Amino acid sequence: MEGRSSACASATVVNAIATGEGGAFGIELRVLAKVRLDEHSKKIRGKIRGAPQEDTTLMEVCVRKVLEFLGLEREYGAIVETDTGIPIAVGLSSSSAASNAVVLATFAALDEKPKPETVIDLAIDASFEAGVTVTGALDDAAASYLGCGVITNNRERRILKKFTIDPELEVLIHIPPERTYTCSVTPRRVKSIAKFVRAAHRQALLGNVFGAMTLNGLLYSSVLGQDPTTALDAISSGAIAAGLTGTGPATIAISKPEKSQRIKRVWKSRGGRILVTKPSTAGARVES
Repeated sequence: MEGRSSACASATVVNAIATGEGGAFGIELRVLAKVRLDEHSKKIRGKIRGAPQEDTTLMEVCVRKVLEFLGLEREYGAIVETDTGIPIAVGLSSSSAASNAVVLATFAALDEKPKPETVIDLAIDASFEAGVTVTGALDDAAASYLGCGVITNNRERRILKKFTIDPELEVLIHIPPERTYTCSVTPRRVKSIAKFVRAAHRQALLGNVFGAMTLNGLLYSSVLGQDPTTALDAISSGAIAAGLTGTGPATIAISKPEKSQRIKRVWKSRGGRILVTKPSTAGARVES
């Protein structure tokens, strides 16, 4: 009994750490999960292809949560493996994407077709238990699973608004060499910007998603010690919006295709990696 699925990365519109209210949109970088259920062993073992040093607790908890939800935790163990095209620990919701993919793949292995909210809830529960989220990351999880943009109240697990970003636009990502793990960020450090983050959240709810994204990025860069000039250089080079994603260190820029080359030239002088992708329109899916 085997199931395969994939889920997409997401980029931040409003980071929820300061207020519990957030926003994000899906982007077409994907993680693939494969879950093989085992009737003979009750152990759940995880493996991340290409990153053997990374902790596999989250993916193992995701499988267990699904088995518990279906009352099958005494019936099966599992081998779960992920293969990701999402850079880990740079602010692209790699944990949310992985948890969505593993939860959906586990249901697929059992030939179950869950509701989207069931997958998202179980993925968030697993993320809390594994200690990889501060806010519950409903914004990241929902954007990853649904493949659209969402504005959320993470504390209440409510999606307040959905939106789409023109799929003809390009999403440019600058990734410096260092990594930032969300669990290492102390929420107390960002409380000083809470009222300004709420203003960004209100703007996003009113439809000013790009303005909210840029303001959010500048705010969080200032308190997390990240360089805001990466985003400002992109904007001065023609980006529609740009800002820190998650807790960084990656910066996202949204651009018309004809402006992308100019942004890439400016960013190349900074070193690191540059990825170019599109807003997601597909979200999570079962793979054959």
